[in-house]
Amino acid sequence: MMKHVLSMTDLSKEDILDILETGEDLKEKRIKGKVTDLLKNKSLAMIFEKSSTRTRVSFEVAMSDMGGHSLYLNQRDMQIGRGETVADTAKVLSRYVTAITARVNKHSTVQELAEHATVPVINALSDKEHPCQILADLLTIKEYKSTLEGRKLTWVGDGNNVCNSMILGCVMVGMEIAVACPDGYDPDYDIVSMAREMGGKVEILRDPIEASTDADVLYTDVWISMGDEEERDKRLSDLADYQINSNLLDVAKNDVIIMHCLPAHRGEEISAEVMDGTHSVVFDQAENRLHAQKALILKLIG
Repeated sequence: MMKHVLSMTDLSKEDILDILETGEDLKEKRIKGKVTDLLKNKSLAMIFEKSSTRTRVSFEVAMSDMGGHSLYLNQRDMQIGRGETVADTAKVLSRYVTAITARVNKHSTVQELAEHATVPVINALSDKEHPCQILADLLTIKEYKSTLEGRKLTWVGDGNNVCNSMILGCVMVGMEIAVACPDGYDPDYDIVSMAREMGGKVEILRDPIEASTDADVLYTDVWISMGDEEERDKRLSDLADYQINSNLLDVAKNDVIIMHCLPAHRGEEISAEVMDGTHSVVFDQAENRLHAQKALILKLIG
């Protein structure tokens, strides 16, 4: 059993496949109204430095559905906002809760939490990675494509934290990934190098048409993430040609699925026609945050 999940690389391929299988089972049980009271008397502290809809709600509902309890903690609620160290916070919370999840500005914060915590720490988003999102994404792809091995995913737009984790996730389950982004928006160099050293096929391309050809999955994210607001005009200009739209659907496979980790800005990174079209699976993808995170929590503390 692993202790912390800060990166996709804290999971093995077997871990990922096990989480996906458990997620599928928990999803089916929830649809049928079956009680899965597997985390009775377990508690999850949720540290949020950034606002959220899907991450917060999915973690809270996950704990509630399984008989556990969650505590939402933002900087205004915690002494960490008044100068208490991350290390002391980790040590104190470890005396109270069964696990900690953190949505943070800097990856170093979640690393420091894990270094000093004596309970599992889950990265619920940092500026480097977002492993929880990718587990939900892989669950969604498996639902629609049956198998992951040999599938091609194309990422279009900013090579951000979600892209970093998706590169690792794809390679770990035997998928290939092509990233189409303008110069200056590449995913993390070390992560790309690591993925290639693991034997994965990772392409970094400038032409979104080339990258999207024969894709099983087209994936994008917002161009202006939290913290990038001052660069809005520049980003809109630089990324203008990297929108998922009907032009990319035309070169992808006929049964391509469209993914977006949300929130979406229709007319920017994705056209409204595609976002709301028949190929879009974005709301199934959002739902699967709940089921994948249930499975991850069970893997760590169940």
